Amino acid sequence: MLALEEITLQYSGKILYDEISGFIGTRDRIALVGSNGAGKSTLLKIILGEAEADYGNIVCSNYVTLGYLPQEGITTRGRTVYEEAELAFSDILNLRENVDKLSEELYEMDPSSDEYYEAIDMIGAWEHKLEDMEAHRMKSRIETVLLGLGFTLADLTRDCGEFSGGWQMRIALAKLLLREPSLLLLDEPTNHLDLPSLRWLEQFLKRYEGALMIISHDRAFLDNLCNRTFELTMGRLEVYAGNYSFYEEEKVRRRELNLLAFKNQQKKIQQTEDFINRFRSKASKARQVQSRIKALDKVDRVTVEKEETRIHFRFPKPPVCGHNIVTLEGITKAYGDLTVFKNINIKLENKDRIAVVGVNGAGKSTLARVIAGIEEYQAGKREQGHKVLISYFAQQQAEALDPAKSVLEIAEEAADYELRVRARTVLGAFLFRGDDVFKKVKVLSGGEKCRLALACILLQKSNCMILDEPTNHLDMYSKKMLQEALCEYDGTLIIVSHDREFLTPIVDKVWDITENGINVHLGTISDYIQALEDKDLQILKEQRKAGNRSSVEDDDSVSQKEKRRLEVQKREEQKPLRDKLEATEKEINSLEAQKNDLELKLADPNFFKDNTEAPSLMKEHSVLQEKLEKLIKDWEKLTAAIEEV
Repeated sequence: MLALEEITLQYSGKILYDEISGFIGTRDRIALVGSNGAGKSTLLKIILGEAEADYGNIVCSNYVTLGYLPQEGITTRGRTVYEEAELAFSDILNLRENVDKLSEELYEMDPSSDEYYEAIDMIGAWEHKLEDMEAHRMKSRIETVLLGLGFTLADLTRDCGEFSGGWQMRIALAKLLLREPSLLLLDEPTNHLDLPSLRWLEQFLKRYEGALMIISHDRAFLDNLCNRTFELTMGRLEVYAGNYSFYEEEKVRRRELNLLAFKNQQKKIQQTEDFINRFRSKASKARQVQSRIKALDKVDRVTVEKEETRIHFRFPKPPVCGHNIVTLEGITKAYGDLTVFKNINIKLENKDRIAVVGVNGAGKSTLARVIAGIEEYQAGKREQGHKVLISYFAQQQAEALDPAKSVLEIAEEAADYELRVRARTVLGAFLFRGDDVFKKVKVLSGGEKCRLALACILLQKSNCMILDEPTNHLDMYSKKMLQEALCEYDGTLIIVSHDREFLTPIVDKVWDITENGINVHLGTISDYIQALEDKDLQILKEQRKAGNRSSVEDDDSVSQKEKRRLEVQKREEQKPLRDKLEATEKEINSLEAQKNDLELKLADPNFFKDNTEAPSLMKEHSVLQEKLEKLIKDWEKLTAAIEEV
């Protein structure tokens, strides 16, 4: 479907891509991974044509359509949420407009004229086309996607300009999903989603007909969706035939094999050099020496790449404090006429490790600030325990850093007095080394700002940490290091996050903020999600049971003999359909095997180098995909026909 051919790019003197190549198939689900600054977002822009490489090509089939969701920066206003989402169906809207316009013109035409009958034929053709495009389902599809992403029915009539940046990104995502492009390029799609919306998006993308390329730091999201992984590292593109967990294991294995090959080669090279040095001066061995010198020059040397620099840190031991950390009694918080929560009663105790979840707007961040003692409230009482020291990481803390100050100045100002001497050491652990500490905040990337904000937390004495979305802008390895540090932290933890994989080993209690208050769930975030899924499954079972019960009641009047006769009749009617279904399945399996073999060839970066077969094989891949799509549609129709019988 789409191929990268020897893409090369230098940026500010750094080689971002060094002749990277890869192939994207029509049903691929690709995780694009790499450390911050490796060029993941830039690669998506090159595929789109929004950025240019120094060298190389993007080869794309004619039928391919692209859809792109950037990390941030999309805003719109002047239309309602529904009207904005409706733009995804511009072809349907244009056809409807043509039908309406021509229908109005009919009133002014002579009913006996040829022009009149031509207009009627044209309207009929357009209406048939609208029917083929399933225009009647447009409204339900729009509402399904918008509601799935967290909007309410009341939100659909509100102007887009009334929504914050995070909700604007949800509107943009909804339009993309409704457009259904051949290849969806998603850059951190989960950043602005709460847990319910994230679960919905995951299920939607599992059923998506096109290909996906996703940049995300949510490991569980990538593991559940992706079947291939592209890693950008040290200017190279490494391709792995599995999800993120497979990639992690396979990367270690490849490195071990590479290291073994390097050692074996070095041993052989050393033996050859020893022979050359030993017999260089002997005339009887001159021919053998020259032969080995030439062979040594032709050896394709195995190299062991240096690993990228990683951060490593540990939180300081928390000071001793009392058993009760923070107690809230009858707390009510409102912004004007909007009541966020009312009469909240909670008790935070020493060593508690709590995840705070809930839909966006439920008040998670507000609750965190109230517990931290930095947010005022309208009613109730907050009591902080004996010798409790709270450190707080805000969701927007990285953006709140003074852009005019240096990294070192920010760290020293945030540090407790006796910890200021550790500022340079802590910054070094977060990869701010040498002259990096004198960089101004305004030149830092999003990931660097986030690391700096976390370093400031490390320079404060605390026995209770409150972290609001701490993993935003962190790459996978940095997030893993933070996870390990929090697992070892011996104080009290409250974490507002929707990152399931990050939270699972850290927390042992979940606060779910709802309209009716705070629901407490004992156990990990995985236990909480499993409980939600069990609840959904139970509701589904009850609905099916109710449907079956009504069917049985309707059939009570039918005799057992008549029922058996009807069953035999159904089986006879189904047999030709089932035979055809079985044949179709076999053909699908055969074509998928051929397609997989072909994709293995196309996935090899060396395949496109001086290979005249590449265009014909790409064409063959497209033909196979078209056949598969037709067979799958036939399979769906046969399945529906069998169910109907």
